[in-house]
Amino acid sequence: MADTARLTALIEPEAQALGFELVRVAMLPSGAGDGTMALQIMAEDPATGQLVIDQCAALSRRVSDVIDTAEEAGEVLIEGAYHLEVSSPGIDRPLTREKDFANWAGHEARIVMIKGYDGQRTNKGMLHGLSDGMVHITDVKAGDVRLPIDQIHTAKLVLTDALIAATRPLDTSGADELIEDTEKADD
Repeated sequence: MADTARLTALIEPEAQALGFELVRVAMLPSGAGDGTMALQIMAEDPATGQLVIDQCAALSRRVSDVIDTAEEAGEVLIEGAYHLEVSSPGIDRPLTREKDFANWAGHEARIVMIKGYDGQRTNKGMLHGLSDGMVHITDVKAGDVRLPIDQIHTAKLVLTDALIAATRPLDTSGADELIEDTEKADD
């Protein structure tokens, strides 16, 4: 279907050239119901932990160009039709890098282990960080648990009031201003 390792190797330098950090590169069903896939790229500006629309557009253009160049040179990176999606990771962001587990300690997370993992497959609770390749979480059912990071299938933050309060908006200027139209319609 797609070589995500090769795609990541092509995309990461483009993100870094713009000053962004790559959070995730994944091939997922597009949601269009037509069987196509989406190449999902999540990145963040290290200064804000987010991307605004102009930053997403800039990264999207660079990624499109590098993929087109590789495919014109004969590489088959993605088989079949796909959509390119570039976004910020959002508030309830995926935890994909070691530093994510450390940076977001103190917030609730949901961690799903790979199939065949010996233990509880889904853990949800307070994230305490990462040490020696083990993610520490206090699961609501199992209590204090340490999970090997290399056995994690997916992990993401859980949207809570505490997480919302901890996530600062990029720009709040004008958020409290009301713009009124003083012109009246002709009677």
